[in-house]
Amino acid sequence: MRARLLVLASSIGSLGWGAVLPYQFAYAAETRGWGVLLAAASASLFSLGALVAAPLAGRLADRRNPVTVAVVAQLVGAVAVGMLVFVGDAVSFLVGMLVFGLGLAAAVPAKQVLALQWSNSGDRRKIFAYKFTGESLGMAAGAFLAGLVVDLDRADGLDVGFLMAAAGFVLSSIIIWAAGRVRGGVADAALGRDESFGDEAPASAVDVSATAQEANTGAIAVVDASGRRSQRGALRTIFADPALRWTAVLTTTLALGFYAQFESGLPAYALTVLDVDASAIGIAAAVNCLVIVALQVVVVKLTAKRSAPTLLMVVAGIWVFSWLLLSAAHLAPGLAAAIFITTYGVFAVGETMYSPVLNPLTAALAPRGMVGQTLGAIGALQTAFSAAGPLVAGVMLGAGLADAFLGLHIAISLAALYAAWRIRGILRGRERMRVAAAAADARVSEESEPPTSPIGLVGAV
Repeated sequence: MRARLLVLASSIGSLGWGAVLPYQFAYAAETRGWGVLLAAASASLFSLGALVAAPLAGRLADRRNPVTVAVVAQLVGAVAVGMLVFVGDAVSFLVGMLVFGLGLAAAVPAKQVLALQWSNSGDRRKIFAYKFTGESLGMAAGAFLAGLVVDLDRADGLDVGFLMAAAGFVLSSIIIWAAGRVRGGVADAALGRDESFGDEAPASAVDVSATAQEANTGAIAVVDASGRRSQRGALRTIFADPALRWTAVLTTTLALGFYAQFESGLPAYALTVLDVDASAIGIAAAVNCLVIVALQVVVVKLTAKRSAPTLLMVVAGIWVFSWLLLSAAHLAPGLAAAIFITTYGVFAVGETMYSPVLNPLTAALAPRGMVGQTLGAIGALQTAFSAAGPLVAGVMLGAGLADAFLGLHIAISLAALYAAWRIRGILRGRERMRVAAAAADARVSEESEPPTSPIGLVGAV
């Protein structure tokens, strides 16, 4: 019940993102006459807010009630975006976008922790799949509804979008608060606030001999040689553990390979290089959303027994294929629009595996008590690198380096494939070590048992 309410709240919260972000660049640059530079700065400050907020909110979600963290963060975002209605100067707009980014991003790791708490191991991928699908629908619905009423020819033309965003965050916060008041079942009771919730990884970070496992949850708890929990910072923990380190690389490269270019680079490539009609971009985005909605549940069922790293290798392979397909569009001008739209649909197939798998895997590898921090830190790394995506696209496409643009993203996607392969190898190695250690313990136990006395046997008879 609570997981379903979280999915609903996430969907409604995404309405605000969809209602504002697709239009804020044109609004700042043209409608308000502040120029392209300031419009780009507002987008960068939004990303900067996300970069700062995610790891801090993740730490709070580990140490405090994640319901409170998610609700407060979204209400901060609601106030910030609502106040943009009254903004009359560029500096105030920049500050508003910064705080908007802070609120929006701070809620993400808290809601991820709640998705882990409010689901059991059998339903975890399904809950993340529904959450991702709901957020995609929310963004699409927000962009569509705002597009019907937004008027970028007027200074107050985006006010309705700002108010839609604020209302969406407030309603989402109310639903999350209400869900937190609902008494959970057995799975909820077993998952305390200071737990790790992963079920994807067979062994924890550092070393198999230095791990403990929660009996009720199957969570991996990282401990040192004396049995004390590791208290290192999230970034230090990520870079110290090979599996987490490669997970950070994988997350970053998968984001750079598509999401960093979804809203700007790919549309710019379509308009400037493929010379397709602007309507094709809207159709492509709609196709992307429809494919996710149509396939998400089916893909989760078909891949339920597959390991997370293997599925992420498939995602990276789909990314590679998609960029190669875009290269073919460059060579076939008559089919360019159709190929571009198809590519967005192919990307969507990979997306149906990306979100349901990646976050549970990251949580599984995180030390006990640091799930939110680890998710937030990796999310911040993803945001930091992804923020450079539009800039890279602008420089390359502006300089006429379309081939280099395509080649770079093929290389990034191949790097993601390699990172997923490395994670799979590390986890398989840890599983072999765990099995060998268990077998050795069993042999020692058998050898330590005293032999049965013949006299005892006679007496028993």
